[in-house]
Amino acid sequence: MNVSDETITLTAGDAELTVLPGNGGRLGGLRVGGVELLRQGDRYGCFPMVPWCGRIREGRFMDGAVVHQMPLNSPPHAIHGTARDGAWNIARTTADEAVITYDLADPWPYPGRVTQVVGLTEDSVTLTMSVETSESSFPAQIGWHPWFNRNLGGEDVRIDFSPSWQEERGDDHLPTGNRVDPRPGPWDDCFGMPGGVDVTLTWPGQLALTVTSPEQWVVVYDEQDAAVCVEPQTGPPNGLNTLPRLVTLLEPLEATTTWSWRRL
Repeated sequence: MNVSDETITLTAGDAELTVLPGNGGRLGGLRVGGVELLRQGDRYGCFPMVPWCGRIREGRFMDGAVVHQMPLNSPPHAIHGTARDGAWNIARTTADEAVITYDLADPWPYPGRVTQVVGLTEDSVTLTMSVETSESSFPAQIGWHPWFNRNLGGEDVRIDFSPSWQEERGDDHLPTGNRVDPRPGPWDDCFGMPGGVDVTLTWPGQLALTVTSPEQWVVVYDEQDAAVCVEPQTGPPNGLNTLPRLVTLLEPLEATTTWSWRRL
């Protein structure tokens, strides 16, 4: 069924998570002890980036010898996939878990199904996503784009992580292909963490939240006053061209991330 107006509310302890299937399958809010951690608004919360993450250069990617053109929704590039713009369906829900699905459609050229599992505990959120096909293989990426509030009523958040490298960013906001030593922020940049994504956000005297993922790529964006973004993903921006991951009949593309927190 299409559930474009339904809000799913998950609870565990004093944590409450809202899931908005009809608004791109995004998380609408995460409240811990009554404090909202995610920036509010129809474009914010935390949205899935699928079937690609970040920007595709000029909206074009190749699959073999075939060139596909995506709409330039962030001219001169295409950005953040198509699933965040569609209505997802509810597969099942419990008090602390929701499973939602999205069938890939135009303008994406390949049929496929995305499944996202959202799980909540008293001190963590786990997001798992898969892309599968029953027809032809295709390149894809999976990622998440959370907007964490910069300030929860006290001091601004601090971002701590130790990447092995930073993807050099060109004037077009895309990686040049060169890896450089990590540079100080502010950032709208992709970093490599071969041991897995591990980034901690600390709101001094309030909360520490750690974003982890087995994936090795993370984009950190902190150029806005209202929020900061820590985006684990299966490849770098423009990765459909530079580092594609394949969805095949036998092997879906899968990824997961966990946010865990503790009071300070």
